[in-house]
Amino acid sequence: MSIYKDKTILITGGTGSLGKALTKHILTNHSEIRKLVIFSRDEQKQFQMAQEFPQNSYPKLRFLIGDVRDKDRLVRACKDVDYVIHAAAMKHVHLAEYNPEECVKTNVNGAQNVINACLETGVGRVVALSTDKACAPINLYGATKLASDKLFIAANNITGWNPIKFSVVRYGNVMGSNGSVIPFFLRKKNEGILPITDPTMTRFNISLQGGVDMVMHAMEQAWGGEIFIPKIPSYKVTDVAEAVSPQAAKPIIGIRPGEKIHEEMITSSDSYYTYDLGKYYTILPATHKWDLKDFIAHFNATKVKEGFQYNSAENTEWESVESLRKLIKEHVDPEFEV
Repeated sequence: MSIYKDKTILITGGTGSLGKALTKHILTNHSEIRKLVIFSRDEQKQFQMAQEFPQNSYPKLRFLIGDVRDKDRLVRACKDVDYVIHAAAMKHVHLAEYNPEECVKTNVNGAQNVINACLETGVGRVVALSTDKACAPINLYGATKLASDKLFIAANNITGWNPIKFSVVRYGNVMGSNGSVIPFFLRKKNEGILPITDPTMTRFNISLQGGVDMVMHAMEQAWGGEIFIPKIPSYKVTDVAEAVSPQAAKPIIGIRPGEKIHEEMITSSDSYYTYDLGKYYTILPATHKWDLKDFIAHFNATKVKEGFQYNSAENTEWESVESLRKLIKEHVDPEFEV
């Protein structure tokens, strides 16, 4: 029987790119749910999203205005909710550098509020979204998301009688998401100039649907405490620029505050707790309620070698200029000429 039958799901930050993709996926593929609740603080985005998902066509969809900084509002929102997907975050690196306190309030305090609200209301499963920037962070955004990851993983140890499971999904650049490089280059294309921060810069690449699939996998398969990481290709930022507009000027402008040249998702220090699950890697918690041998047997998990690391520069799978053009047309702009 489906784990979603007659269940209510709440998505914090549900009006974002991934939140909308999750909404469409859940409503299309899991009509057996009781209700899907979108929780976010931007009324305009909720208004616009409600036009995309009209009530007469999607009667199980609900919208709640609220901020993860407000624990009381979260507790009310989580009442009678079975599963929570925590996607709310302040995510722009340079804005976090200039507004550090605001970033901490949302990404750290907000994470703890979500945890406490879920514990107090009997939520059964929680999946929190992380980022590659939480791995060996060099900027405030990454540091706050690492703190958030640690809070969600540690929450499995304070559940007591409650069988709730907290897990985390971590991935890199979502193709076509708000603020990502491909939509930026597409907008700049008509100007004939595509600014490159650093000619050696690389990024991981995952589609919105790939991100959705990962969240659903964690929701359905997590035992509690895992950080799931997808096996995905890398690309060079210069190849993205070439794919978007070969003839455009591509001046080098230097990296922005807090920006990395390459993305990391698993460090060598993580390797001691990292297992290969086939489609995904998972970093297991140092302490857990379940038996490790049972976990390995159930998922046919293989321990990675000590010192293993997973970053976009040393990846074994790469997108080419040609494959990037096809992906842009498929996932970002159907009008894009390949």
